[in-house]
Amino acid sequence: MSTPSGVLVVGAGAAGLAVVEGLRRKGYRERITLLGEEAGPPYDRPPLSKQVLAGAWETGRTQLRTRDVLDALDAEFLLGERASALDAATRTVRTASGTELKADAVVVATGLRARRLPGLTGPAGVHVLRTLDDATRLRGELLEARRVVVVGDGVLGAEIAATARLMGSEVTLTGPQAAPMRAQLGHEAAGLLAALHTGHGVRLRPDTLVEGLETSEGRVTGVRVAGGGTIPADLVVAAVGSTPATGWLAGSGLDLEDGVVCDSRCRAADGVYAAGDVARFHHEALGRSLRLENRTSATEQAMVVAANILGEDRPYSPVPYFWTDQLGVKIQVYGLPTATATMHVVEGDPAQGRFVARYDDEGRPVAVLGWSMPKQARLHRQHLLDRYAPAPPPASAAAPR
Repeated sequence: MSTPSGVLVVGAGAAGLAVVEGLRRKGYRERITLLGEEAGPPYDRPPLSKQVLAGAWETGRTQLRTRDVLDALDAEFLLGERASALDAATRTVRTASGTELKADAVVVATGLRARRLPGLTGPAGVHVLRTLDDATRLRGELLEARRVVVVGDGVLGAEIAATARLMGSEVTLTGPQAAPMRAQLGHEAAGLLAALHTGHGVRLRPDTLVEGLETSEGRVTGVRVAGGGTIPADLVVAAVGSTPATGWLAGSGLDLEDGVVCDSRCRAADGVYAAGDVARFHHEALGRSLRLENRTSATEQAMVVAANILGEDRPYSPVPYFWTDQLGVKIQVYGLPTATATMHVVEGDPAQGRFVARYDDEGRPVAVLGWSMPKQARLHRQHLLDRYAPAPPPASAAAPR
């Protein structure tokens, strides 16, 4: 077992790398170890379902930093090594190869794993998309596939369907919602997204549950849907969500509930922090816990974690944010649209394909959506700051006279 030293970051994605960079930027000069399951250097995930899948980017372009920049961090990169256990009390991580790493502070940044549903795995031609290797394999088959079925109508499913359609495949997007991304966008904006997809030739099968696969000679030939019927397919992509990568933390002493449960400082235990998609943190302004699956959020949260490791005592209280590019449209959402919120167009015109909308609930703005108006959407974000800003610290007692 190694001697306790420095900071150990488990997870070499955007959040993990940002913790390392944040510590160095703030002047931390002790030992930092970055442990990552994948063998390659840290890379960006959002381009996988778009630029990489479409072939617009070579895979090397997804790398977050060049080798020279990584070397300048003076950190130890242990890549291709999977964490298998954590003892939070002693801040000791065991890897799959049996190595034990002990540190003064541990950051869990292991992200997500693609959810795999029973009945949607096994045959050739069935894919998920989470890693760079996943994207490479999927692209190789998409180039030959004529009929593609995407199972899952959330952000990732809609992006994959859009990319596959632009590549020339016949695409069917199926899912349980009335329109793609309705949970994230609400009824009206999701209806506009549905119209965008159908206008480009994507076949939508809303309000549809998938029961299993049809196969022939070990390869998928179709998707069986509830109520009877089969959607023919040469290739199937299951984009049915993801789960926090916390299996290795069983018995660690951490509180695990749809992620690593943290306080508002992203602290899960004494000397143990979490950052990125895996972290469920307490949002002080909202008074509840959140777990945000977004690239921007991962980086911002990582910077707060780095600050708190160094004793700055900063709450993480962001305006939630995500974005997606589909079929030539950039959609941005600031805040959290609620099921009871009403959408009002405040700039632009949906009929012209460019607008900003505000979501109000009980007379208060809760979210802003930008549809191919990124600068204007960011300006309207200002209306949300009061709702999401953390409460000011209590005033210190007056000094005695």
